[in-house]
Amino acid sequence: MTDIMPFFVIFVWRLPQAPLLIDRLMLLNYIWIAFFLIAIVVAVFHFVTTGDAEIFRALVNATFDYAKFAVMDIALPLTGIMTLWLGLMNIGERAGVIRFLSRIVGPFFHKLFPEIPADHPATGQLMLNFSANMLGLDNAATPLGLKAMESMQSLNPQKDTASNAQIMFLAINTSGLTLIPIAIMAQRALLGAANPTDIFLPLLMATFCSTLGGIIYVAVKQKINLLDKTILGWLGGLTLLIAGLAWFGTQAAPETLSRFSTVFGNGLLLLLIAGFIGGGLYKRINVYDAFIAGAKDGFSTTVKIIPYLVGMLVAIGVFRASGAMDYLVDGLAWLFARLGMDTDFVAALPTALMKPLSGSGAKAMMVETMNAYGADSFVGRLSCLFQGSADTTFYIIALYFGSVGIRKYRYAVQAGLMADLIGVVAAIVIAYIFFHA
Repeated sequence: MTDIMPFFVIFVWRLPQAPLLIDRLMLLNYIWIAFFLIAIVVAVFHFVTTGDAEIFRALVNATFDYAKFAVMDIALPLTGIMTLWLGLMNIGERAGVIRFLSRIVGPFFHKLFPEIPADHPATGQLMLNFSANMLGLDNAATPLGLKAMESMQSLNPQKDTASNAQIMFLAINTSGLTLIPIAIMAQRALLGAANPTDIFLPLLMATFCSTLGGIIYVAVKQKINLLDKTILGWLGGLTLLIAGLAWFGTQAAPETLSRFSTVFGNGLLLLLIAGFIGGGLYKRINVYDAFIAGAKDGFSTTVKIIPYLVGMLVAIGVFRASGAMDYLVDGLAWLFARLGMDTDFVAALPTALMKPLSGSGAKAMMVETMNAYGADSFVGRLSCLFQGSADTTFYIIALYFGSVGIRKYRYAVQAGLMADLIGVVAAIVIAYIFFHA
């Protein structure tokens, strides 16, 4: 799931629990205002100390340049890509790909949510939501998630307090496990990456670490037996696979790693497309009509994100043009240097810091970082890993808990932020393995 405010802000606004989302939006409001105010203060300080009035021209130019960049260089080219993939994803939905995946992972999820009866509707809704999220089907995943939360609420004896099952559900959602990061690879392609899919394998490893950390944290809190043979088999098998890929990453040459990740990513994408189309033929659906029906949402989806993309990119552009971003990065670099650490990763940290608050804000940070440093730079690639290794914790919690009237989160926020932190650390380590010279 990503930050899809335009539709769901209206949805949640009509609920009695809307103040939960409003509080979260106010936090983003303060952050957005702070970008401008801090930029102005830094610019004034620069002018007073150096007498250079050109700093003000730079700030004004940044507002126009980044507004144009957001629409002409990002949103418009993205329309075609979104149209293509939403059409293909609709074929996959109607072909039953999500239901097929849910049958595969069913036994595993039954163990993670012991409070939910095996025959309860919430079980199928949970698996459909997770399957859709892993495939990047946000339009399908969010309604399914809301329905699953409603079903779990019917089993919840304390209606204003999050149940164990609901917290586990939120922890997995906020960890952002995604098998196919289409949007990130599309942004890399738009910004001129030589191999847009070379982050596929590293990103898969980072997001898995985030999800695994979130599951373990909640399982320990809920006293779920992680040594159960079903849980151990799934988590152990996936962990060994990811560990094997990491070991391969430490042994292979950078050129080999890049080639393997590119071939693996492109191969899986082509296999997925073939599977969608083949499944549609098997189900005897009109594949072309299914594609057109899904593709129609491509333009409207892109149009919805333009205001958020422009707003955040302009704010970040002004913040950077004033020199404030340099001060922030230099301050963090100084801190990590004092700790005896390499500081090459610091320039990508703004994306990681924004991610728990706003998917659109973090996406803007990622795009701006790649634009500033280069899509194929270490920092540019790391910002992509930060963007994909976790999800918008506060937004997801406010949306799902707000939809059923839960006000007592218990440890849901801690679980989400723990998954975020693990994802950030994993992304840094993996980026150094794959991309650092």
